[in-house]
Amino acid sequence: MARNELRPVVKLRSTAGTGYTYVTRKNRRNDPDRMELRKYDPIARRHVTFREER
Repeated sequence: MARNELRPVVKLRSTAGTGYTYVTRKNRRNDPDRMELRKYDPIARRHVTFREER
């Protein structure tokens, strides 16, 4: 597998509705579903859930 196929770049968008995003890579073998992480949203000034956007 090529590097881009195994670890694609994904955008994580805030569920707080602020439009803030993080950019990261994920391993498709370990996480085939959409990724969800709790991270800090500086616009909302609190930790919220960020969901993968395709």
